[in-house]
Amino acid sequence: MARSLALIALATSLYGCSGAPSLGLFGAYFPLWLLSALAGIAGAVVSYRIFFATGWAEIVRAQLLVNTAIGLIIAEIVWLLGSGHLL
Repeated sequence: MARSLALIALATSLYGCSGAPSLGLFGAYFPLWLLSALAGIAGAVVSYRIFFATGWAEIVRAQLLVNTAIGLIIAEIVWLLGSGHLL
């Protein structure tokens, strides 16, 4: 009984040893978190440019918080799509 419980405990602890999700780009494997971070940064920059091009920058306050939130949302969506948890 104790031996089987020890084996079960060891088997469940190995579940966390799986590799991080990665994508093969240009012949190398990039971690998915890095790609989602880059997509989030790009999304924040694009939203910043859109706010100033349309004149919303004068209307919307706390631009740093708003653009950071938009970047985080984009990064999270890319992460969920890439890891297969969204679709």
